[in-house]
Amino acid sequence: MEILALLLFVSIFILILYGYPVSFTLGGISIIYAICFLDPNSFSALPPRIMGVMSNFVLLAVPLFIFMGIMLEKSGLAESLLETMAMLFGKVKGGLAISVVIVGALLAASTGIVGATVITMGLISLPTMLKRGYSPELATGTIAASGTLGQIIPPSVVLVLLGSVLNVSVGNLFKAALIPGLLLVGIYILYITIYSYLNPEKAPAMPEEEIAAFRGEGFVRRVVEAFVLPLLLIVAVLGSIFGGIASPTEAAAVGAMGATILTIIQKKFTLNILKEVMSQTTFLTCMVFIILLGATTFTFVFREMGGDSYLIEVIENANLSPMVFLIMVMIVVFIAGFFIDFIEIIFIIVPVVAPIFIQFEMDLIWIGILLAVNLQTSFLSPPFGFSLFYLKGVAPPTVTTSHLYRGIAPFVVIQVIFLLILLFFPKIIYLLI
Repeated sequence: MEILALLLFVSIFILILYGYPVSFTLGGISIIYAICFLDPNSFSALPPRIMGVMSNFVLLAVPLFIFMGIMLEKSGLAESLLETMAMLFGKVKGGLAISVVIVGALLAASTGIVGATVITMGLISLPTMLKRGYSPELATGTIAASGTLGQIIPPSVVLVLLGSVLNVSVGNLFKAALIPGLLLVGIYILYITIYSYLNPEKAPAMPEEEIAAFRGEGFVRRVVEAFVLPLLLIVAVLGSIFGGIASPTEAAAVGAMGATILTIIQKKFTLNILKEVMSQTTFLTCMVFIILLGATTFTFVFREMGGDSYLIEVIENANLSPMVFLIMVMIVVFIAGFFIDFIEIIFIIVPVVAPIFIQFEMDLIWIGILLAVNLQTSFLSPPFGFSLFYLKGVAPPTVTTSHLYRGIAPFVVIQVIFLLILLFFPKIIYLLI
């Protein structure tokens, strides 16, 4: 029976790689295995599991954060932020790329939606960077990597889902993720600075006359308007969580309302935009939750067949240390990220390994942050990195797929090095907890 449980896991993984719908593969194959190999009476325990998922208060944060991100995309704040940051760093070689990283971090802390951030920055900054003489590799790599910061910098849908699967506090995950997220931003900027110093012709400074014109009349007002509004939203969302005033779900509701108010202030709000935001939010939320229901069915059947206890027994008999097992899991997640989406990894792989981490008495907050950074890398990894798809969809015809792959390679290396730093120096994540 335990071998059949592992066969269930492998067969689902193979079918997903073949392109079958994730949610129906997870739920459907699990039910087929259950009908064939489990006692029919065991099915009575499945409906309460599913209702437990549907009534999970924490998961309400998912549609609210998605709504906030899509609404902010429509507000035009990203555009004004990018323009202002570009001029502030205009005199520095690579300044435009540095501004993209900082804006990516601010948008990550405001939205947490990778697709929206990558597409917005790709449309606004990529043509400008190419026009200024930036190499396509640096331009595309910077935009794609900066867009994925929403995976680790809170508020993050990934952290909400990981908190649900690992059964840990989402608020503590947000606190633990903030310092690593900011450190990663700093490492990105350091790499761009060094690259620009060594290759000044591939990351030139902006012309003096443009910077002078921007810093003329109304300069202070433009800077304040560009920064104050998104910072207010970040403080409202993260400040209410870190200050213990609101739960992540309540803070997500504050963020959704705040994003709507900001869109009204920017005079971009219309009923058509509201309808479009609600439609996209409903679509993405349904996608996440139907996969979650399939994953709940898979986890139930896998455990009923003794898969989790069998894995624990195998690992204990193999005398693997907790650290060796953790490194093995991180390698599996990293490789899986080349082929399948982060949602699928969270709902297929994490529930299988979570009981083993508990058995080893490992801190699940630390595990959650490591998984989040690893999953962030999956957005960048060829051939199926979603950030690359998003960016390629809005890039000019002159930007080729090979430009994207070469441009993202240094950032993937940075991600892996940073993951190793968090693995061997875990105290970094406890600075705010």
